[in-house]
Amino acid sequence: MDDAERERGPWHRNLIVLWFCTFVAGMAFSEIMPFLSLFVSQLGNFSKQQVTFYSGLAYAADYAIAAISAPLWGIVADKKGRKIMLLRASLGMAVAMGLMGFVTSVWQLVALRALQGVFAGFISNAQALVASQTPRKYSGRALSTLITGAVSGQLFGPVIGGVLAQLFSIRNTFFITAGLLMLAFLLSLVFVQEHFKPVEHHRQPGESRNPLSAFKNPTLIIMMLCSTMIVQMGNASIAPIISLYVKQLMHNVGPITVVAGIIAALPGISNIIAAPRLGKYGDEHGSGRVLLFGYIFAVVMYFPQGLVSSVVVLGFLRFAIGISDGALFPEIQTMLTKNTPVHLTSTIFSYNQSFQAIGNMVGAFAGGVIAGIFDYNSVFILTAIVLLINLVLILWLVPGIWKNNRRTA
Repeated sequence: MDDAERERGPWHRNLIVLWFCTFVAGMAFSEIMPFLSLFVSQLGNFSKQQVTFYSGLAYAADYAIAAISAPLWGIVADKKGRKIMLLRASLGMAVAMGLMGFVTSVWQLVALRALQGVFAGFISNAQALVASQTPRKYSGRALSTLITGAVSGQLFGPVIGGVLAQLFSIRNTFFITAGLLMLAFLLSLVFVQEHFKPVEHHRQPGESRNPLSAFKNPTLIIMMLCSTMIVQMGNASIAPIISLYVKQLMHNVGPITVVAGIIAALPGISNIIAAPRLGKYGDEHGSGRVLLFGYIFAVVMYFPQGLVSSVVVLGFLRFAIGISDGALFPEIQTMLTKNTPVHLTSTIFSYNQSFQAIGNMVGAFAGGVIAGIFDYNSVFILTAIVLLINLVLILWLVPGIWKNNRRTA
């Protein structure tokens, strides 16, 4: 599909509908987090250590299975279309979420969380559909706008989940969330249009069977996937310790949970504001430049978070991190879009989701271990160092990336 066909297509309506649907999907992933441990504790007579272990297992089960299944679904999407993958993911997640409301043992919960991971992929396929249908001159801002839907859902999910659990009980919250996912299914079914034509790719005699041979710049693709993992590792490493760090900075005095909630929400708020604007700038001046800015800005903002003595300063720096995320995640995806053959769009976005899931798992585990061995502030400093190393590797292995602003395949 060329740009003229994309201009005439329903890309703008798809973007609006899928923004709302990714908001719902993002919310569904995050809204059970505030009470997951409480729910686990209700499923048996467990010690504190057992509750922590089973909660972590239930949390990780989704991401572990998603990391494996996402690339497989991506291959199917490139052959059968992205819309059918949206329907598969939203309906499957709705069923898994609804069944969680009936569990009577922790192992049933873990199994259903794993089942939810099998059906994961709504957000990545929504991104792939938008990327494949949107005129290339708008691809950066479209993907940046779309990603704010998932970020918004993940931002407000814990708040909405906590309120629903308080008003309707934890079990009923699973049913309500399942209903919202069914709404995403119906909206995708009725309003999302995809003019999908499988791109035939016939292997030429003597052509390498290495899947990376389909890319003109495979090093860039590998580095962008690894960058997704590393950036997500940084975010996930902070999540388990941010409330404890706030408690330490407030000297265990005052409304700690309220302040911690506000601090946790600030990056998402700034991300929503910054991402579409940075995406537009990337379309006009080069995605690589925005990516370079995002890394430098993140490193500069992460370092002092490990040195602050005021929760107000921490709040300002956490707000700034949302700006760097608004530059990094969308522009990584834009770079992948512009450097991926059309017939592999869903495949590469699914691999991107897989790397993000790995980043979630490794980051959350590493953050807790590092904070336990050293202190909370060391997590921020180490995150800055890792991001700096990531930037150096990109500049070394993909020279001239800041000039990249055109689809090369």
